[in-house]
Amino acid sequence: MNVELKRWRILVASTLINICVGAVYAFSIFALPLAKVFHATMPEIMMAFTINAAISPIPMILGGKLVDKGGAKTAIFLGGSLFGIGFILSGLATAPWMLYITYGLLAGIGQGIVYSSTIGNSVKLFPDKRGLAAGIVTAGYGGGTIVIAPIANAFIADKGVQPTLIILGIAFLVIILSCGLLVKACPVGYVPKGWTPPAATVKQGGGINVPWNEMIKKPLFYVIACMFLIGALSGMMVTSNASVIGQTMFGLSAATAALYVSLYSLSNCLGRVFWGAVSDRIGRTKCLMAIYLVIAVMMLIIALSTSVAGFAVAIVGIGLCFGGTMGIFPSIVGEKFGMKFYGVNYGVTFIGYSGAAFFGPRIANSVAAANDGMFTGAFYIALVISLVGFALTFIYKAMESKTTITPAKVA
Repeated sequence: MNVELKRWRILVASTLINICVGAVYAFSIFALPLAKVFHATMPEIMMAFTINAAISPIPMILGGKLVDKGGAKTAIFLGGSLFGIGFILSGLATAPWMLYITYGLLAGIGQGIVYSSTIGNSVKLFPDKRGLAAGIVTAGYGGGTIVIAPIANAFIADKGVQPTLIILGIAFLVIILSCGLLVKACPVGYVPKGWTPPAATVKQGGGINVPWNEMIKKPLFYVIACMFLIGALSGMMVTSNASVIGQTMFGLSAATAALYVSLYSLSNCLGRVFWGAVSDRIGRTKCLMAIYLVIAVMMLIIALSTSVAGFAVAIVGIGLCFGGTMGIFPSIVGEKFGMKFYGVNYGVTFIGYSGAAFFGPRIANSVAAANDGMFTGAFYIALVISLVGFALTFIYKAMESKTTITPAKVA
């Protein structure tokens, strides 16, 4: 089997792996049952999800470092083991603070290592289809809940929430480690057959390899990180609370709300592939402009709607845009700062997502707690922030056209 065919096999295996670690997005399915088991408040339980997502840059940098050194398979085995064990131990927890360690730290560290290794290796394997490859492999991460949400809900109804976490943890261990055997590291300097790399544009940073310690000195990096945060913020608000919003604001049953969580996840999944492929054709900046505007419209719809139909339209739109954000920024980092240090650089830039993971759920839950469980105020906050993101794209475009990035001296 030639390298050209192997890279597609690796992409498929990486996507399956990400479906497993993407199960963290189904946390809203576990949240209410866990709150009842531990006699805890929702903010106390949601802190486990917040910790899980907020620590992502740390393990992503570790995973990225392994990928940059050709250790993608090692990273997947390490991260996959931590992730599965984290779920299993979450099922054995007896208090919310234990979830902070098992689900928050262990599963969070494992998830970050796996995610950075699959996406970093895949993007390197597809320099000719970078947006599409990033979209597909991150679609697995975003789409894991499509399968996990209804399965988890059924198991919870039959066996309880903690046995469900144990069963899922065992399944994740088996699947991730099995698929990890199929992953091979991208060869250094790999160029797909029949593809000619475009001439690098130094003015825009194309083809230039910048290490993380030089990258963080550039104003362009901070604009990119801020746009990442804003693009992911609304998605994190809904991701962590989709089931709760459906039940408390639109009167859905737990089972029906789980279906809407899956609908959101499907949109998230499709958005990564769709926007990633489109951005390959029309450019990343135009895609981001469209994403921020659609987010603003969807937030207005969900804030004003009193019908289940409005809820459905809004979560589909928000899911598509959240997915688009996650699919586009891996390509932006590679194009602006090069591929040699891509694994670490993307891990550092992921601080934008972590900011969204930290502030998104907290904003949503704080507003809801102060307004009898209503999230309306949080939706308006996200609307305004998305318009700020739209304005930032113009600043990014101006800086991008003026920025000259000097190649780093690599030993």
